[in-house]
Amino acid sequence: MSVRHEPRSGFPDDSDASGPTIVSEASLRFVQTWFAEQPLSSIRGRFRTNLELEGGQPFCEDRLFGGPAERKPFRLGPVTFLGHNPCQRCVVPTRDPLDGQVVHGFQKTFAQLRQQSLPPWVDARRFNHFYRFAVNTSIPADEMGKRLRVGDPLRE
Repeated sequence: MSVRHEPRSGFPDDSDASGPTIVSEASLRFVQTWFAEQPLSSIRGRFRTNLELEGGQPFCEDRLFGGPAERKPFRLGPVTFLGHNPCQRCVVPTRDPLDGQVVHGFQKTFAQLRQQSLPPWVDARRFNHFYRFAVNTSIPADEMGKRLRVGDPLRE
C-alpha cells in the first residue's frame, strides 16, 4: 500500500463533478434531529462536506442543482460554481467518524427521512434513491485561483 499525490486533478469520486461538496448548516442540524444520540460534530464528520453555508432553511442547498444533465451556475463570493446533483452517499456516513462504529439502520433511516423531508420545489427526478445529501459541484477552469473567504455571500 502507498500514498499517491495527483496535483493536477486529485482523486475525485466523481470526475465530472470534481469541485467541492456543499451543504448548509441548517441541513446538518436538521439531519442531526433524526439521530438525536449523535452530536452535530458527528453528523458533520460523517458527511465530510467541503463547504458549509450559513443561514437558510434545511436543504436550501438543493436549490443549487437543476434538472437532469443541467449544470446550474451560482456564485460564492467571487467564484462561479456549477451545481451538478445531490451527492450520492457511500457507507462512510453510517460509521462514527471517531471510532468507526457502525450505526445500524443509519442509511435506511436517513433515506426514509430524506424522502419525507424533500422540499416541494426540488426536482425529485434527481433522486433515484434518497441516500443523497449535499451538492456535487464543479468549478469552471477560468475560475481557478480565485479565493473564497468565510462569510462570502451566495448568489443564485
